[in-house]
Amino acid sequence: MTETSHEHEHKKQPVLLVRILKNPWFYVTLLCVAIIAGGGLFLFMRITNSRVYTDTASISAPEISLAPTTAGTLQQIYVQDGDFVKANTPVARVGNELIKTTIDSIVVSENNNIGALFNPGQPVVTVIEPSQLRVDAQVEEDKGLNRIKVGDRVIFTVDAFGAKQYVGVVSSISPTATASDVVFNISNTRQEQNFDVKIRFDTSAYPELKNGMSARAWIYQ
Repeated sequence: MTETSHEHEHKKQPVLLVRILKNPWFYVTLLCVAIIAGGGLFLFMRITNSRVYTDTASISAPEISLAPTTAGTLQQIYVQDGDFVKANTPVARVGNELIKTTIDSIVVSENNNIGALFNPGQPVVTVIEPSQLRVDAQVEEDKGLNRIKVGDRVIFTVDAFGAKQYVGVVSSISPTATASDVVFNISNTRQEQNFDVKIRFDTSAYPELKNGMSARAWIYQ
């Protein structure tokens, strides 16, 4: 009986498999693949365990309130949100008093209620100092907070600029927690405690970063 081509090919397959298994280079290749895969997994785990990630972060700076020293009615406002104003620039007039900036500033809010009475210390204009912009990140106490220290390198992104990466350094870690919005319920879920981590960056290198922008941060140990 004549052997069909299909039967012939079927008989060849075990022979080919035997040859492959007897070839020492097969095991060398297999070992190399295993080493590379194991090394990749080890590197991935090491990188993952050596960084702390948070997507609860934003660009911010301490706000500075500009207010009258004596009571009076608001006569004029000379600035609006987003304006950059040099030091000693008038921003408003309350009664006969000109309210001025003390440093180069960016206006973040102003009260336009012309004719309203303002008491001493009551803010008329609020500004920030651009050089004081920081990444203000919230890190949960059980998500690697104990591994973070001042001076740690940080890579962060800002939602407004997609995947573009920025570099910063941890400048401070709050000693006091800020409670999250988690509410205790009948399941006795523990309330999560978050801590402020401030991240310093070169504001002159990243002029596109603005107060209030949302950010994500990877803190490396």
